[in-house]
Amino acid sequence: MRLLWASASCAALCWSVAATGQTPDARPTVQLSDGWRFKQDDALRGVESPSFRDADWSVVSVPHTWNRVGYYLPDPATHLNRRESINKAQGIGWYRLGFTPSADLRGKRNWLEFDAASRVATVWLNGTLLGTHQGGFSRFRLDATDALRPGERNLLVVKTDNTKPAPGTTTADTLPLNGDFFVHGGLYRPVRLITTDPVHIDMLDAGGPGVYATTQAIDGARATVGVEIKLRNDGSAKAPVRIVTRLIDAAGNVAADAMETLSLAQKSGGNVRQSLAVPNAHLWQGTTDPYLYRLLVEVLSANGRVLDRVDQTFGIRQMRFDPARGLFLNGKPYPLHGVGYHQDREGKGWAIDATDTEQDVAILREMGANTIRLTHYQHGQPIHDLADRYGLIVWDEIPLVSQWTLGGAKQASPGLLANARQQLTEEIRQNGNHASVANWGIANEVDFGNSLPAFLAGAAGTPPDPMPLLRELNTLEHQLDPSRPSSLATCCEGRLFAAGVDVPVTAPAADLGGANRYFGWYYGTPSDLGPALDALHAKRPDQPLAVTEFGGGGATTVHTDNVLGGPVDSRGRMQPEEVESWIHEGNWAVLASKPYLWASWLWAGFDFASTVRQEGDATDINTKGLVTFDRKIRKDAYYFYKANWSAMPTVHVTGRRYVDRALATTEVRVYSNAPSTELLVNGKSIGTLAACPQKICIWPAVRLARGANQVVARGTFPQAQIEDTIAWHVGDDVARAVRIDSGALVAGASSTGHFGSDTFFTGGTAATVDKPADYGKPTVATPIAGTADGAIAATYRKGDFAYRVPLDDGRYTVTLTFVEPSAKPGERIFDVLADGVPTLRALDVAKAAGAPLTALRRSFPVTVRGGLLTLAFRPSKSEAIVSAVEVAR
Repeated sequence: MRLLWASASCAALCWSVAATGQTPDARPTVQLSDGWRFKQDDALRGVESPSFRDADWSVVSVPHTWNRVGYYLPDPATHLNRRESINKAQGIGWYRLGFTPSADLRGKRNWLEFDAASRVATVWLNGTLLGTHQGGFSRFRLDATDALRPGERNLLVVKTDNTKPAPGTTTADTLPLNGDFFVHGGLYRPVRLITTDPVHIDMLDAGGPGVYATTQAIDGARATVGVEIKLRNDGSAKAPVRIVTRLIDAAGNVAADAMETLSLAQKSGGNVRQSLAVPNAHLWQGTTDPYLYRLLVEVLSANGRVLDRVDQTFGIRQMRFDPARGLFLNGKPYPLHGVGYHQDREGKGWAIDATDTEQDVAILREMGANTIRLTHYQHGQPIHDLADRYGLIVWDEIPLVSQWTLGGAKQASPGLLANARQQLTEEIRQNGNHASVANWGIANEVDFGNSLPAFLAGAAGTPPDPMPLLRELNTLEHQLDPSRPSSLATCCEGRLFAAGVDVPVTAPAADLGGANRYFGWYYGTPSDLGPALDALHAKRPDQPLAVTEFGGGGATTVHTDNVLGGPVDSRGRMQPEEVESWIHEGNWAVLASKPYLWASWLWAGFDFASTVRQEGDATDINTKGLVTFDRKIRKDAYYFYKANWSAMPTVHVTGRRYVDRALATTEVRVYSNAPSTELLVNGKSIGTLAACPQKICIWPAVRLARGANQVVARGTFPQAQIEDTIAWHVGDDVARAVRIDSGALVAGASSTGHFGSDTFFTGGTAATVDKPADYGKPTVATPIAGTADGAIAATYRKGDFAYRVPLDDGRYTVTLTFVEPSAKPGERIFDVLADGVPTLRALDVAKAAGAPLTALRRSFPVTVRGGLLTLAFRPSKSEAIVSAVEVAR
């Protein structure tokens, strides 16, 4: 089965009419941005009254949020968000604005438009209640005509409420109920006053433009575009009108037009459907040619006066989703690769402006992304406009995330169901005219079943079934927009869980499947992703499949010498930047080999706020972003994708923030899409590699000098050479000795010297005596007797294994640290051999140390020949263990 959806695209409503060459007053607009007074206080009453005094309130500009969430722990002075500036309060925020509209607005219809207010907003004008809107992400409009006083001072009052949903709260039926992101409060998107004639294009159609266009057919060079216009006559007399629609090309020529006349009865509405035949259609071709027309719709009176006008950009295109061959754009294969995206940033939260969004899009385009998953809620118009302009295909979705019931309920409440329907309707109405929008996401990760993670409030007994809600939303999606498919992102189907864990199969509830799978991070290894995807594809071969999330955390101030040296710390502080890169390298190797995938989105484009996270080098930040929360640092993994996805010449040496090296011998990795890449260390060539697989050039066992080291990667392209230079430092202590924290992904602090993480090993597995971190819960250290370096002693390598340590020839002393985790004397016995010669025979750590969890150190001399020392740990009973290896001159 092949699924076909054809759709047209428009950018956001463009209220400026100067470019049309028509009279500029068809729809006057006043931005209400400055001079607001604000107070966050749940206890205030009577604020909507004109007599209420707000002289002591803060003066703010809109967009605005009171929340500041998420901060990095190192170097707080360099960041906008710091521990003392954080505000995670969720509750009621009040906004009051005095303004004087023009007296010319008398006899017109006047509308207040809010691009978003989180998460419930109640609006009064001059003490009159205009209405309440539930949902923090969509545009809504309120009819202010009767309450507005043109030519006089008016008072606009808005109560916003981002209370965390719980049974009995004001937000209990407002999505999202939960999720791995923070819901900021306030008027965080623009507010404006719009004036129309009493006869106008409908302003109250779920916040939509009232003009809806769809590419109905493309036949060779010819295209047919269907347009629906929703009209209102709020006047007191019948109104004969003429509807003129023009499709205008980039040169300003009319490519197609249509005209319709009708008579609108007083206080009533009407719909007009028109068909535009475009004889030589210039198609919207994604990033290769994102061609946009202008769609101009005018409502004219009987004497030709322009009563209303909507002027939008518009792209003609078709998309087809093939379950075996992926996405086709206008009949040609068009593989999608991009990122998941949250709208917040450090210092601003959700109160970003169009410039911020433009910067984010520019960063993603430079990386080579051609798609963005707009998670996990409806995003604003600026990013949709940019996606249209630059040809970025987007996945839109509503905030049905992880949870849809409260207090142990087994099904969604009527209020929540209504809110889900409302938010889906608003998203489709408001964004359905964008060429960039490929599909409508109806939910994310509602298939946890009884495997609920710690940040979700699980109910006792059988978990609620998401399928009734999903079926209803899927039906509604097809009614609202038959031209686009529905989609759904799942977390759990096909994963291996412990006995007794049961997860529902929800993917069939939507047209398109999306799999959020974190192989190598939360479970398994990156190579496990391939078989898991193949199984999903084989189970539903007729459903197009995408990977909607994959990745891992990366702290820019945490580093490892070997990504395989210890277990991934997916819930804790030990999240090296190098592991994030390894996760992405392994996952992309799988994804790039699966032609049936119609898209893949890594998680995530940027670090973002999440109060369920105490991980990496941050508090309340999800550090899976390829770019930091403040947009100052592009992590190494960003350049991996830039080398693979972008045609821009790219050469990037990884590990540039791991400046003070723990080991004088290291692997050097360079992301390069050059035909050939040379590595130089301190001016000496280490060698040239050609056409590196996956654009990863690797030089193993590179020796660094004592002190400063300059590392240069030089890529030779047909046009020119491009270099990337970084600086590493090897301290005197590191130059004199090799110190390895066995079993550690990130080396612990030590009083005896600078340790590297576990490396140079073959065989064995890593383990620790400490209790690992979990959501919001730090690692719990286990006390170890006999040492001041508990962090070093706590981790260990176990099994039958060896270390092959690169060293200059000469005489050394080897010192090994052992800690018996639990065995009794006589239960664990092993030998240690240096270059094949037994040095420690029949070692019984429990017996020699006298007790478990007690450090034991043993030293012996060795002579290194041929630049390599081999230390073998061979068990004769149970498994061999070692907690630290030190080799000093």
